[in-house]
Amino acid sequence: MTDFDYDLFVIGGGSGGVRAARIAATHGARVGIAEEYRYGGTCVIRGCVPKKLFVYASKFSEEFEDAEGFGWSVGERSFDWNRLIAAKDQEITRLEGIYRRNLENTKVEAHDSRAVLEDAHTVRLLSTGQTITAKYILVAVGASPNVDTALPGVEHVITSNEAFHLAELPNKVVVAGGGYIAVEFAGIFNGLGVDTTLIYRGEEILRGFDWDLRTTVRQEMEKKGIRVIRQDTFSRIEKKADGSVVGHTKAGLALEADQIMFAIGRKPHTTDLGLEKAGVEMDGIGAIKVSADSRTNVPSVYAVGDVTNRANLTPVAIREGHAFADTVFGNKPWTVDHSLIATAVFSQPEMGTVGLTQEEALERTPNLDIYKSSFRPMKHTLSGRDEKMLMKMIVDADSQKVLGVHVVGPDAGELAQILGVTLQMGATKADFDRTIAVHPTAAEELVTMREPTERLRG
Repeated sequence: MTDFDYDLFVIGGGSGGVRAARIAATHGARVGIAEEYRYGGTCVIRGCVPKKLFVYASKFSEEFEDAEGFGWSVGERSFDWNRLIAAKDQEITRLEGIYRRNLENTKVEAHDSRAVLEDAHTVRLLSTGQTITAKYILVAVGASPNVDTALPGVEHVITSNEAFHLAELPNKVVVAGGGYIAVEFAGIFNGLGVDTTLIYRGEEILRGFDWDLRTTVRQEMEKKGIRVIRQDTFSRIEKKADGSVVGHTKAGLALEADQIMFAIGRKPHTTDLGLEKAGVEMDGIGAIKVSADSRTNVPSVYAVGDVTNRANLTPVAIREGHAFADTVFGNKPWTVDHSLIATAVFSQPEMGTVGLTQEEALERTPNLDIYKSSFRPMKHTLSGRDEKMLMKMIVDADSQKVLGVHVVGPDAGELAQILGVTLQMGATKADFDRTIAVHPTAAEELVTMREPTERLRG
């Protein structure tokens, strides 16, 4: 390997790239990594972590209200957006420092620059023009927010990138989209007292999740005062003289706001990366095509994370990066199983899910037992809040194997993590039934639902 500057060069300092670099280095590889913005990637810098901090902040408005039902007298309260931004920035800076130190501790050489491919073994650092050779190159540049570039006035909208750094909290906002990011930011803005509208082109928000959960989350959002417009999209964005914006829709609506935020998906960050020079194949949306072991069509080039558009979640990118490093440098080949991934949407109310939706399960077997329970969380018996929790279990009626478990309500994401373990182990309905309940908890519903609410037979 001495003919190259590095055994491995990683383009992209996000979670997947950093994990791959560190593990490869512990296996004895000489590793370099380049990042054009800040180490930690989208998740740490302007994604999962700051978003979750914003979610926490936005929930206090309801917590103050709920406290009165438990005997507390809550006095005058106010919210300071700039203090939240400063606290968030301080935490992100701390986390980036940890990422950098972890690279240093494993002797990975970090380059603060955008890097592009020159060929199958060469990258160029744009900040200096320096060319670097490596036996293997790993592309882990992630994805970036998508906007409709053909939309008149699109230059007047913001994305999640800008939402984390707004100079002031808007009084009125419109969020375009119906996925994770759109739904989560709608809840954040609403919780912080912003007049919030969500507009989505589809029949129901949160496409890809179980239908019952999708409708439940949307209905609960509407109870909280979020206006949800479905089956409509923008036709143009108008900027007014006072700085406000108006989103004109195809259905004839004129939605006025201080900010219009687009969260209509993300696209692989592969533009002008030099992949064509190296001969790396991409699909129609610019995602890098890879095999199960993250190898591209070019033997020396691999790719992990959102840039491959497989399962665009930070923990998945980390696993893919680890698997790559173990396989190529550790003589411990393994691949990531993308078939069963627990996940959470930090909507309000929160959603946690693992396994198949009812719609997906029906495609595999016509014989299903559906267990479903909707109830008021215990906390709200005293708070008086009109909010329901939903738990749903999908069971193969023939084998009694649990195919999917889906939860809407407080701490649903925490539940999904543990439920992911049970489904990974192949749990059956009988396994849940013979588990003693923890009382009083919401989770005990999962082991006390005895009779199916619906029996589907083909």
